[in-house]
Amino acid sequence: MPRKFFRKYLPSHERVRNNRHISRFGGLLRHPNLWHLNRHSVAGGLAVGMFSGLVPGPLQMLVAALLAVPLRVNLPVALATTLYTNPFTIGPLYLLAYLIGRLIIGGNGTPIEPPPAMDWSQIGASLEAFLRWMLSMGTPLAVGLLALALILAALAYACVQIGWRAYVIRAWRRRALLRARNRR
Repeated sequence: MPRKFFRKYLPSHERVRNNRHISRFGGLLRHPNLWHLNRHSVAGGLAVGMFSGLVPGPLQMLVAALLAVPLRVNLPVALATTLYTNPFTIGPLYLLAYLIGRLIIGGNGTPIEPPPAMDWSQIGASLEAFLRWMLSMGTPLAVGLLALALILAALAYACVQIGWRAYVIRAWRRRALLRARNRR
């Protein structure tokens, strides 16, 4: 993948190791896969981020970090991926999770109430209304969130693995073709 592009903007491994904030954690954050851009680490980081993005509340990045470190997947990718959930996407995602949850545990046929509108001038009241809306959905939402998080994580992992592999095969073939042309 475009590792050269990202390497320009990412700090070197030596700078990461010597960072005073990271050195506080000792060897915990020094594993190479937490910072390397390879197929398995990036795919795992994306999967962790997709899973953690559906954690309710402001704990998404914390959960992503707590999962990425022991699973030894790319930490910056995991943290950045959680940003797919935002005030614009969270309503439709939770609605989809609720529908999936109803499908899994069997719905009672009650109509779905649309999510409350966000009033940016009264953000506290809007967040409280959104929380009440989430809690009113109960068990189907909880089951659906877990199922949707697992589905999104698996899809993200598979897409990165397949896409990265296809990119590498295409590059190998392009180099082989160039070598064959240069021999003539």
